[in-house]
Amino acid sequence: MVTMELADMTVALGRRMVVRNVSATLHSGSLVGIIGPNGAGKSTLVRASLGLAPVAEGTIRINGTPVSQMGRQTLARMLAYLPQGQTLHWPLAVERLVALGRLPHLGPLSRIRAQDGGIIEQAMQRADVLHLRNRNAMELSGGERARVLLARALAVGAKGLIADEPLASLDPGHQIDVMTLLAREAHGGALVIAVLHDLTMAARYCDRLLLIDRGRLVADGPPADVLTPERLAGVYGIGAYVRTDGNTPMIVPVERVSAD
Repeated sequence: MVTMELADMTVALGRRMVVRNVSATLHSGSLVGIIGPNGAGKSTLVRASLGLAPVAEGTIRINGTPVSQMGRQTLARMLAYLPQGQTLHWPLAVERLVALGRLPHLGPLSRIRAQDGGIIEQAMQRADVLHLRNRNAMELSGGERARVLLARALAVGAKGLIADEPLASLDPGHQIDVMTLLAREAHGGALVIAVLHDLTMAARYCDRLLLIDRGRLVADGPPADVLTPERLAGVYGIGAYVRTDGNTPMIVPVERVSAD
C-alpha cells in the first residue's frame, strides 16, 4: 500500500511559482487523474512529488516519510514513473529496454535474474508489446514506443505508478487499452496517478480528479463533481457538452467562452 501526502506544497522554477500551496492525500486503490490547461503546473507537481523538482515550501510524504529523506533507489522501488515525451538514444531491443525497469531492484554490476525475467515478460504482456520484444525500440512508431515505455514502468513492480500524459501518440483503441490497464492496476491495490488532457477519458476511468489551474488546486473529487460546465468555462475557457452520469461519461468541447 502507498499513501502520498502533499501538504501546502509550493514549487518554484527560477523566480516563477509554478505550483502554489497544493494539499492532497492520495491512497492506493484509486486511479487519480491530474487535469488542467497547458502550463497549469501538472507535470511540475508530479515531478516534485517524486523529488525531481525542488519544493520551495511544504512537504511531500510517502507512507509518512518525507520524500527528501528517502533514498533514490528506495523511492524508485515504491513509485514507478513514466515521464512524457521520452527520447531514446540507444538502439536497444524492446525486451532489453523493458528490463531497465528492474534496475531499482539490482545492486551495482548485478545481472537480471530468472525472477526478473518473469516480471519483464508479464509487463510486456500487460502493455501489449510482447510481439515487439525483439524489435529495435528506435524503429517503433510513436504509439508502439509509448506502450513499450509503459511496460518498462510496469516492470518495476512498484506499489505506485505515476504516468505523465500516457495517452500521447496513442490511437483511440490503445488509449482505451492503456486507461483500462491503469484502472486495473489501481483497483488491484496500487496508487496510480495519471496526468491527462482527454477529459472524457479522465471522466470515464478515473476515480478522483485533481484540477490544477495556474499552479493552484481548484477542485478535487469524483469526476462528476469536478467536471462541471461552470468549472470548464472558468478554467479552460470552453463551453462543453457534459454528461457524467451512467457508464459512458462524455465531455465534448463545443466553443470558446470568456472565463468571466
